[in-house]
Amino acid sequence: MQRQAVLTLADLVLPRRGLLARGAAVLGGTLLIALSAQIAIPFVPVPLTGQTFAVLLVAALLGGRLGAATMIAYLIEGAAGLPVFSGWSGGAARLFGPTGGYLIAFVPAAWIVGSLCERGWDRRFPTAALAMIAGNAVILLGGVAWLSLFTGVARAAAAGLVPFLAGDILKIVLAALALPAGWRLLGRTR
Repeated sequence: MQRQAVLTLADLVLPRRGLLARGAAVLGGTLLIALSAQIAIPFVPVPLTGQTFAVLLVAALLGGRLGAATMIAYLIEGAAGLPVFSGWSGGAARLFGPTGGYLIAFVPAAWIVGSLCERGWDRRFPTAALAMIAGNAVILLGGVAWLSLFTGVARAAAAGLVPFLAGDILKIVLAALALPAGWRLLGRTR
């Protein structure tokens, strides 16, 4: 019997073909993101939340496809009216409002981060940080581009980018430290 390759930390604990286990991972990921969205410092028009930290971490743990699927499930939950967005809010209007670009960008960001981590980028701090930077850049780019439709480009950058850089750097460092530590803890760095 050939041994399966371990691509992500989730692959250590989830059967690759176990639909129920994968579904539980997606549900758990959406729950973590929803809870982290409630850790918020209100800004107008975009609140500073722990949400992006959870998005990047979930993507790294689950990989590209399952990470992106988790973000799609999260957006569907929110669009359906479940209170998963910041401030315990939900509804499709949030996806079309000023913060919608950030939310939609979670999907490609998760795919990028997860795919890089499947290639071992989460095993060492420098490459884990680069993966997190790439994902965060996608979220910020999507968010600011969409926000600019409501506020103009200069205001979008001032309100939707600059205030978040320091917090994003902290979230990236924390995630980039946690991932290699998780691999070391499980003794599976190679």
